[in-house]
This record gives sequence, structure tokens and C-alpha cells, in this order.
Amino acid sequence: MKIQINSEFAHELVLAIPYAYWLHTQGQLESVTTCKGMAPFYYFCDQVYEKYDTRTLDNKMAGLNKLPNNWIHHNALGAIGKHHHELTPEEQVNVNGVLDYRQWIPPDYKNRYNNVKFIDRPYIVVNNNFNIESGNHISKSLRYFDIKALYDIFNILTDKGYIIVYKRPDNTEFAIDENEQLTLHQGLSLTANAVQLGEISDYDLCDHYTNVIKLQDLFSKHDYEYNELQLRINSNASGFITPNGGGGILCGYFSAPIVMHVPTGKELRTNYLTNKNSYFGKLSNNSLYPVIDPDNQSNYKKLLNKIKEVF
Repeated sequence: MKIQINSEFAHELVLAIPYAYWLHTQGQLESVTTCKGMAPFYYFCDQVYEKYDTRTLDNKMAGLNKLPNNWIHHNALGAIGKHHHELTPEEQVNVNGVLDYRQWIPPDYKNRYNNVKFIDRPYIVVNNNFNIESGNHISKSLRYFDIKALYDIFNILTDKGYIIVYKRPDNTEFAIDENEQLTLHQGLSLTANAVQLGEISDYDLCDHYTNVIKLQDLFSKHDYEYNELQLRINSNASGFITPNGGGGILCGYFSAPIVMHVPTGKELRTNYLTNKNSYFGKLSNNSLYPVIDPDNQSNYKKLLNKIKEVF
């Protein structure tokens, strides 16, 4: 079987990779054609072709319709044998985040990539992003931690003795989708006017802490491609703090505690992340602590309280 995929990152993580790994376990995987830089995610495949420079949000063009699960948010027909519109409200709640797992096995990235340690103390990966969402103005975006939130997160974790690895891609590291292309084209960056520090970016904020390390700095010091480096860093992390989305899903692969802030998206649906059959809990033996905060009405307060509780 040959897989060809250039979907957005989240869909590849949840729908394509576990199917490819299942095929591998059955001796049926011939090759994978994917986006630039994705070969480390398919370490189990001998023939990986990094063909695509960009990703597409068009499911048909992305190759998703050729997979057993072609939509990330549920597969009601595959899971329980009914179309979603045929389900009662209670049944719909029970299939949120549930896929057809008959041809679905996530690879064990933690076991594969945890043999190289870059940091000799417990560390938390703070995953962030700052991108246009659904083609809207950047002011409409919600799935990111602003400068004040990062300041508070850094203080909470460093006061508890943790090292922090801060990861926010600038959209030059890998193949990007249409929203990320718009963000890059418009030259958008995450900045704010901070008391005593003046106008500052999230990257500059990291430099004010001795115990906060930017993933970009590790990348410049070590001879790994970006995706292999982040897989190795994640594999040895003591935990993760992340917004929902593709980066948050990746955190779910590494059998560690995850505090996930969910201000928008399908993950707000009842039971989506906490359902015992949700794909997120099946990615690995992770412990997810979702912070459901529609439109970020708490201004990150619910997130900060959960971080204090978990870590």
C-alpha cells in the first residue's frame, strides 16, 4: 500500500501516520509520499518521499479521502455503524473525537527517540503558535499564549525548579498550510508592550530567563533536522503546556502530563478530549488535563490555575 498525504499537520498526525504504522505492522506498507521534513515521523518506513513544499486544507487534494478515517473529529460510521445525522444527541456526544481504530496504531515515538538527552534536569515543553486561523485577521486568533500569559507560565514553572523548552515555530522550519503561509507573508510576530521591558517578542522574553531555552537555539546547536529534534526533545520531556491544534496533538504522543488550553475549535464539544475512546487518549499513555475556556473568557486564569495544580 502506498500513502500520499499533504494535509494539515494535525490530520497527518491523527489520520495518516497511525494508518501507515498499522500497514507497517501488517507488512503492507510500501511507501509514503509526504511533506518536506516529515521522514522522522515515518521512521518505520523504508521508502519515504518528501515531495510537498506546502500543505493544503482541502481534504480531497490532501489525500485524506483515501484513508480509513478521513475526518479528525469523529468517524461515527466506522466507529458505531451509523452516520452522524442518524445519531441521537447522546450518541453524538459519545462519538466526539472517536475514530475507527481497526486500522489505526500510533507509533511509539517516545521509545524511538528518547535515547539522546539534551538537558540534564526535568523540563517542560511549552508549545505555542501564532497564526491566522481560517483566513481571518490575526486579531481573531485565539489558540496561542500571549506575552503576559507566557510571562506567568515561565514564572510558575521556573519557581518550581523546571527548565522550560519554548517551542513556537516561525513557519520557516517545515511545509506550511494556507493559514501559516498568510501569517508568514504578512510578517506577523508575537509581540507586546511589557512593563519595564518595553515592546518585546516572545522569543526575546525567553532570553530574560536563565532556565528557558528556545527550541530554535537547540536546533542551531545540534545536527538534527527540525522534526527529529522536536521528537527527541518531546520524548524526554516531563510534561507539556499547549494550546489545542496540531502542536498539541503532537504532545499527546509522548506518555506525559499535558495541560491543554482549549479556547476555540471542535475540541470544545462535550466529551471530545475526555471520552475514553477519543483518539487523543489513544496516541500514547498520556495524561491530559484540558482547560475548556471558550473564547478565553478567563484571560488564561483557568490555564494558570491548572498548571499550578498539575506541575
